[in-house]
Amino acid sequence: MLPTFLGDRRVKLVAAFDPRPGARTAFEQTFGGIAHLSPEALCADSSVEWVYIATPHQMHAEHVALAVRHGKSALVEKPMAIHIDDCTRMIEACEQSGAQLIIGHSHSFNAPVLLARRLIDSGDFGAARLVHAMQYTDFLYRPRRPEELDTSRGGGVVFSQAAHQIDIVRLLAGGLTTQVRAVTGAWDPARPTEGAFSALLNFANGAFASVTYNGYGFYDTDALMDGIGEMGRPKDPAAHHQTKQRLAKVEDELQEAMLKAERNFGGSLYTAPPEASPEACQHFGPVLVSCEGGDLRLTPNGVHVFDKSGSRFVKATVPSVPRGEVVDELWGVAREGRAPLHSGPWSRATLEVCLAMLESSRRSVDIMPKLQVGYLPPPHA
Repeated sequence: MLPTFLGDRRVKLVAAFDPRPGARTAFEQTFGGIAHLSPEALCADSSVEWVYIATPHQMHAEHVALAVRHGKSALVEKPMAIHIDDCTRMIEACEQSGAQLIIGHSHSFNAPVLLARRLIDSGDFGAARLVHAMQYTDFLYRPRRPEELDTSRGGGVVFSQAAHQIDIVRLLAGGLTTQVRAVTGAWDPARPTEGAFSALLNFANGAFASVTYNGYGFYDTDALMDGIGEMGRPKDPAAHHQTKQRLAKVEDELQEAMLKAERNFGGSLYTAPPEASPEACQHFGPVLVSCEGGDLRLTPNGVHVFDKSGSRFVKATVPSVPRGEVVDELWGVAREGRAPLHSGPWSRATLEVCLAMLESSRRSVDIMPKLQVGYLPPPHA
């Protein structure tokens, strides 16, 4: 979200907290705000209206509760949490206080995903019946803290990556997942957590979806996305190999955690995001929606439509600021009184599916989610 906050004038960062002194100094130099020495001091700051919570997954509930106690609304990174009870506590705390809650960024905010949803809402293609999503990345071999390789503490690709993919397919297929069958893969003893999964989801409206993810860093599905990477910019075809080469030079988990910290904002290896606007929209790999009257293929620049008239391309508006779609929703909630699409209940339902995937793989059974939330078209759709 850093490029978003740097470039979108609708948001002003007035205060921040980070346990790393370098990050606090960089914040004051970059944004001119106050770098507090504790989360409590940040949430008590009277100049703060919304709190963006980008702490580790397992800390989200604690920090939402802290923000709410000080009368703040919250934008929370995905996944919402790693336990359903934590999600429920976050939702209830916001409801009781009147605070707003948005969960994002997830890639279901991406302009081509929202465009495909609008095309489905138009009724021109009939109901969505099948969504296929696939993504192959180098996720598991990027620098990680120890808990990011421990499933019990929120590590692995199901919590961090399925949260994107499930949010996308739920949005396109209607949201009400009724049945989950999944298999996960953990193939590298040196990275002892899930690095891959495949799942089949059924929905209450009769639609179904298949999702596949592989984070082991060989093949790169960005080759199927016109060579555009996840962030909407041209991708080096050798990027996955380079990721593994860098990790091979790391001697132990402490050095790896330090490497990750130094690559983050305020670290000695931090690289500022490009100032130029992205050339394309962000994406999360190939997604194909089969409707009753046509197929919709999502691309980094829009949606390729195939129907009885042939094929045509519907261009998406590339945000001038990366992830500007998140601020679109934030602005709509904070300034225009709209209900959030990526609300607490919606995002709890996404986590419920992610947890169902882990349980289904562990027990080799179908899991029936109970806390699902359906997609409702906006009033103007």
